[in-house]
Amino acid sequence: MSHDVVVIGAGISGLSCAHDLMSQGYDVRILERQATTGGNARSVRFDGFLMEQGPSTLNVAYPSAIDHIRKLNLENTAHELGPEVRKRYLRDKRGLHAISVHPLGFFLSGYLSLGDRLAMACEFLQPRKSDTVEETIYQFASRRFGAGFASKIIEPLAAGLFMGNSKSLSVAGTFPKLMELEQRHGSIMRGILAAKRGSQPGRRLLSWENGIGTLSQNLTQRLGANIYTGTAVLKLRRISSGFEISTANAGSIQTRAVVLAVQPHVAAALLEDLDPESATAAGAIPAPSIAVTYLGYHRDQVAHKLDGLGFLSTRNEGQIISGAQFCSTMFDKRAPANHVSISCYIGGSRNPELTNLPDVELSNLVNGELSGLLGITGSPVVSRTHRWPRGLPQYTLGHGNRRKVIETAHKRVPGLFLTGNFLKGVSIINCLDSAKDTARLVDASLGKKHEFDTGNESTSYMA
Repeated sequence: MSHDVVVIGAGISGLSCAHDLMSQGYDVRILERQATTGGNARSVRFDGFLMEQGPSTLNVAYPSAIDHIRKLNLENTAHELGPEVRKRYLRDKRGLHAISVHPLGFFLSGYLSLGDRLAMACEFLQPRKSDTVEETIYQFASRRFGAGFASKIIEPLAAGLFMGNSKSLSVAGTFPKLMELEQRHGSIMRGILAAKRGSQPGRRLLSWENGIGTLSQNLTQRLGANIYTGTAVLKLRRISSGFEISTANAGSIQTRAVVLAVQPHVAAALLEDLDPESATAAGAIPAPSIAVTYLGYHRDQVAHKLDGLGFLSTRNEGQIISGAQFCSTMFDKRAPANHVSISCYIGGSRNPELTNLPDVELSNLVNGELSGLLGITGSPVVSRTHRWPRGLPQYTLGHGNRRKVIETAHKRVPGLFLTGNFLKGVSIINCLDSAKDTARLVDASLGKKHEFDTGNESTSYMA
């Protein structure tokens, strides 16, 4: 039997793309190697606690996010951040520093030196970039805001958002809107202020009672029998009617179009013979391993108020934790009554070797580090660690060119498309928007004339 579209990979990107196409009347089959769907968007509840093994929030600062969850009838059941999220915390070798969420928080905080704050204030006076030489996030931030800001704020931000290194990540790949603001307004601060006129300031983060996995569960239910889990794809072959897909346990499947919604190293292997250019580009995207260690405590074990999202860490010798989230503060029902929960993120570009430590050793190291930062006494009530051997894709220098090669695969091999968090952004909203764009391209390729909502592009700001 032949299908209109086969989507390989049932993470958020693959599920969303398949759902869009099925909604347009296409015959879609989804193949997933794992026994479950959702990719890294997994929420696990145990003993009254809820652990997010991957992403934990949906950024709805932009209308496209609301459009996505509204179509899934999830808007009314979404929860905003809890009222106790009042501060942001950064950690350096001196310890934790509380910074107000007020727009002037960094200027009023003692975390940055007077010289650092003066350099920030002079951002308005810095000339816009005139050459086309690609910059890292660190280089861009140093040029606009000063080296202190780049080291003390941008470096931990890169580790927190991407589990990456600000000195190797491309600003064009990770924060393209900041480059646009500089070129359009001559100043990042001037551009941000202009963008916020007439709009609600701030950043809205949502989730659901049962976690971010609610999104993938909803999509999985909607797609139903069209999803084949436990089905490993071995090879893609071009045939006259489209493609033949060889699987390990479901025989051969024919389809008019293929969407690869898999990790970049998997895409590289499948495309080696079919589209060597895309295979090379995808294979050049690193994704160092990550571990998420989740700890639960009795509330009276923790002296800190936990009155923020969590904390991000500058790079310090000997540290384990790149960033942490105060889960039970962010959303209700993430821990039993009189308990709190904290998720800690280890590995990535900074120290991927730490993810190989045994669970007990890693938990003890993380608990020891948290104890000094948050005034914790005793051992956690619960401790769980989840490892991602392939973590977040790193948008290193040259990512823009790699992305262009991958996104034009359908021009070299008609009917072949790729989508996922290794192209336009690693957040949930980036994946949803990218999947929608891919579905639009597939629709145009197959010749059906359907209308897709345009939506708005989402991005990440330093907020």
